[in-house]
Formats: sequence, C-alpha cells, structure tokens
Amino acid sequence: MAQKTYICIDLKTFYASVECVDRGCDPFTTNLVVADPDRSHTTICLAITPAMKRLGIHNRCRIFEIPPGVDYIMAKPRMRHYMEVSAQIYGIYLEYVSPEDIHAYSVDECFIDATPYLKLYRQTARGFAKTLMDTVRSRTGIYATAGIGPNLFLAKVALDITAKHVDDGIGELDQDEFRRTIWRHRPITDIWGIGPGIAARLAKYHVEDLMGVAALDESILYRELGVNAEYLIDHAHGIEPCTIAQIHAYRPQATSLMNGQVLSRDYSFEEARTVMREMVDTSVLDLVERKVVCDQISLYVGYGRDEAPNRNIPSTCIDFKTHSALDDTVMIGKGRGRMQGGPLFRGEHGTRPAAGYGAFEHGGGQRKLSERTSSFKSLMPCFEQLFDQTIDPRRAIRRVNIGFGNLLPEEFATYNLFTDLEAEAEERSLQEAVLSVKQRYGKNALLKGTSFKQGATGRERNEQVGGHRA
Repeated sequence: MAQKTYICIDLKTFYASVECVDRGCDPFTTNLVVADPDRSHTTICLAITPAMKRLGIHNRCRIFEIPPGVDYIMAKPRMRHYMEVSAQIYGIYLEYVSPEDIHAYSVDECFIDATPYLKLYRQTARGFAKTLMDTVRSRTGIYATAGIGPNLFLAKVALDITAKHVDDGIGELDQDEFRRTIWRHRPITDIWGIGPGIAARLAKYHVEDLMGVAALDESILYRELGVNAEYLIDHAHGIEPCTIAQIHAYRPQATSLMNGQVLSRDYSFEEARTVMREMVDTSVLDLVERKVVCDQISLYVGYGRDEAPNRNIPSTCIDFKTHSALDDTVMIGKGRGRMQGGPLFRGEHGTRPAAGYGAFEHGGGQRKLSERTSSFKSLMPCFEQLFDQTIDPRRAIRRVNIGFGNLLPEEFATYNLFTDLEAEAEERSLQEAVLSVKQRYGKNALLKGTSFKQGATGRERNEQVGGHRA
C-alpha cells in the first residue's frame, strides 16, 4: 500500500485573528483578547493574539491574570461570525480538494488527505500546504500553520510541536524524524490525546515522554488505561491506522443527545433544579425535531467547593426585565479552595489543577426507562426523581449535564395499558407548534415560566452559540 500524506491545518489564534482583521490590525503586533466585557474579571479569554503570547501570557487565561501594565483591546465574542469565516475558509479548501478528503476537526482546524493531489498539482506536500495557507491569508487575512505526516497522528503532532519552531509555520514528520525529535519531547501533555490525567498515571511509573511509553510493559498500560492503552501504544511508535475515509464512514452503534452547561456561580439545590428543568425542556424539543425517542436518561452534576448558598430565595418569579442569571453572581468563598491543594497544570486551554489535585466531586447517575418516548410529561418526572435521589442538597453546584440515550426513530415509541394516546397526541401537537414559533421568531419568542425563575439561564443561552455570545 502506497504511503499517504496528510496535512493538518490550524488557523492561528482564530477568534482573535478574525477580530484583528475586522479592525484592520495585525494580530502579531496588536494586543487583543476575545472575552465578554460584561462579565467579571474572572471570565476566561477565548483567544489572545500572538503579540500577547510573546509577553508570556497564556491562551485561555482569565482577565485578572493579564499583567496590569499590558494595554489591550477586549473584543466581545461573536461566535456566529467566527463560524461564517470558518465556513468561508472551508470553501477555499474545497476549491483544491474533494470533501471526501477533508475532516473538519474543529472550527479552526482540519485534516486533509493530500495524497491524490500532490501529483495532480505537481507539488510537494510542503508546497501544497503553503498554497492553501497563502490562499487563506490573501482572501481572509487569517494566518495559518500546518503539519505534514504519513498519518493523522504525525500530521497533528507536526502541527502542534514542530510547526512552532520553523519560519514558514509548516512542520513535517516521518517515522525517523518522529523518533529523533518527538520521542523525548517533554512535557508529554504537548502530545495530542495525552492530558494531565493520563500523564499522572504514567508518572507513577516514571514515564514522562513517548520513549518511556514505548519501553513500558504493555500490561501496565492496559491495567492503567484499559482499551485506551491501544491508542497510546500506537502513538508512542508513531502509528495511526485510522484514515479520513474511515472517519467519514463511521456510524456509532448507539446514539445519544447531550446538553450541559457550566454555571456562572455557586447554585443552590433548587436553583440547579430550575436549570435542569430548562435543559430537559429544550432537549425534549430537540428529540421531537429530530423525530426520535429515547429509553435511557442520565444526569451529571459537578459540585463546587463550598456548601450550597443560602439566599432565602422567594418561590415567586422575578422581574425578568431587570434580572438575569449573571446579575446575582456572588462568588461564594471567593478564591477559597479553588486551584488549591496541589500543583497546577498550565496548557493551551488554560490553567487547572493537575490530575489528582482539586478535582471537583460530582453526583448523578442514569436510569433505564420502561418505555421509549419523547414526551416532556413522561421524561421530566424521571429526571426530577433522579435529581432528588442522587444530588446532595447541601453542596453548591457549578455544572449540570443531562443526556438521552438509545435514540431510535419515533416509530419505535412504546406505550403501556395506561398510556393516554389522545393526551400524547395533544402534547406532540403542542411541541410541534412551539418548535414552529421558535424556528420562525427565535428561541426566546416562546418561553415557559421556569425561565423567569431565580437562577434560570435559558434566556441567555438561547442567545448564545456554543455557550458564547453569538
């Protein structure tokens, strides 16, 4: 089998670069952060320019971590605009390669199987990568970097590690170069797919680089990591058998629908219940829109460090014109306990406790349902029961995730002898009407009273894309 050539292209500090281009600025000389100025100084910067990175400031830092003497522009996130620019750049790639040979890894990164195009365009892999990068730069003003390798893993590692140290921003790895330059590279968390959790498990055996992984007894890796050890063993030898064609052809045996959010402050038990109800309501409409039913639910709640806030919250609704979930942020025990108790892990995606230190506890579980349904009236009581049985009301809550499992087409819905089919039909008709209104006039055009309670987040989230301002 002929050796393949893959290119992994990353749009450099994408969000910040888009904001700089729109302002007529150079991201390599302009100090700019993408962050919401309406939030507190603890908010995370979604991106910073290369100019700020050269000052020693880390990507995904918080506003208060920026040194006071640094002057910078704060750009409010515009996620919908970033997605439009990303789509424009994807269209540029399609001028050169077929969609079957592209895998969009994220909004600012993609893999390209360049194998059939090098001969077509009579270019080397490096020349082809430069052509793509230069075209993106000339049409959008966005800089890009690239990694080249004989498989997806080596292309990605070439992008993440070697491309940063060459003038043209194009890293290239083959098996020999991988062993020379990457095998001993530290920290090991720079390697794609190895986070602080895996690094901590390896450190128990004094393994701090891929050479150490390759030399370690495989039975130890399987004992520590289970089936995921297979991927790590392959990667330690520079092997990745998966291809873009296989990624496109993959179809999961089971499907699910997940919905989660990180809360802006410590929430009480009842406030978190309100958020969960909003999330279930939104997700059930997604089930109806997709014409699927489920027979399994799951709930995950991440606790904060402190006891639940006691605010004597009134049971009545509040004035939604003057209140939002972000207005009443009180950082319980501000700075207390967080990031304490052990070393910190600092990476491209921010600073957090290293594995095994300061990890928040959690509650929740999953339940198998007696029927397949997409009915809110059937699903909501199940979530409330799961919430009451598995969540500690004495703990502050900072994260809520819900899930619906074993999705099947709605013709596989099941009923029992006590099912009121007429009521089910009426509910379904109402759900479809609500969907129609929201699709035409916006998600906030029609809301339940739950969304006007203290701590509700639905109205803000309806105006966001990916958890950020649209």
